[in-house]
Amino acid sequence: MTQLSSETKSSNELKRVDLSKFRFRTIDVNDIEKNEREYHSTAKHVWLQIRKNKAAFYGMIGLIIFVLFALIGPLVSSYTYYEQDTNSANLPPKIQGLDKVSFLPFDGKDASGRDLYAEQHVEKYHWFGTDNLGRDIWTRTWKGTQISIFIGLVAAFMDVTIGVTYGAISGYLGGKTDLFLQRLIEILSSIPNLIVLILFVLIFEPSIWTIILAMSVTGWIGMSRITRGQFMKLKNEEFVLAARSLGVSNLKIIFKHILPNATGAIIVTSMFTVPSAIFFEAFLSFIGLGIPAPQASLGSLVNTGRKFLLTFPYQLFIPAIVLSLLILCFYLFSDGIRDAFDPKSE
Repeated sequence: MTQLSSETKSSNELKRVDLSKFRFRTIDVNDIEKNEREYHSTAKHVWLQIRKNKAAFYGMIGLIIFVLFALIGPLVSSYTYYEQDTNSANLPPKIQGLDKVSFLPFDGKDASGRDLYAEQHVEKYHWFGTDNLGRDIWTRTWKGTQISIFIGLVAAFMDVTIGVTYGAISGYLGGKTDLFLQRLIEILSSIPNLIVLILFVLIFEPSIWTIILAMSVTGWIGMSRITRGQFMKLKNEEFVLAARSLGVSNLKIIFKHILPNATGAIIVTSMFTVPSAIFFEAFLSFIGLGIPAPQASLGSLVNTGRKFLLTFPYQLFIPAIVLSLLILCFYLFSDGIRDAFDPKSE
């Protein structure tokens, strides 16, 4: 009885509500869209995330600067990377205008204060100095940076092309095909990269393409494993089952339906491939298995400067600093790309 009386009382109170006190409001659809969450395209979302990440943003700016210097640096110099002048050997850095500032190391003087440009009657300026053969280090440094970036980008492209195709087929088909392809990867991954490179150098002449080809023999394995994992996760999703039930071919399902949903992991992996390839090329050139003379490479410049560390340290430090900053900028930018494609980083 008590419960029924309370329900009756509440219904009577609702009947006594004065509806004249309520106002009907006209809602504009545009206002609703402004108040809702703003959605962006993938490219714009990545750009906004990178702009928020200061380290990634500065890494991107650094990469742009290095690319510009690699392209323009050799052009603004009046020297070539292979031009030798024994009369201008081992000259310290000298920059016009900055040579008047005493506390900057661009006055053309060595550690003892001798003006080597005046002693050797050299009237031209060498912004990064010269090596033991009189070659301009400014031109050779940026030419080496150009080669390093080119090798890194081409190696990443080869890894994406081979690794994505291999991993997509292995992950999508599965079964015995996946078992066979994975056993083949295990055999290839057991071969050291250095041995592969030595074999390629013995068979072919040392060159940029020999290094790229040697790195591509086993460099795509990591990309294929990432792609395989993505395809194994996505191939049982509802949109794939729907496409298969409609009679869509496996080739279209792989490259039109599944691959676009796996591009995030592929892009992130490829971004980390570039600095790894640059470091590998520099290491090979440092030990004498890389770019042949007279071509310049950051690794070969570091190796040459190492011999004159105590007498002419700038020959080592300048290419080493450029190489270190280039790899650092790539890693900072790659970290930003990884965070931008991570849905948990919102």
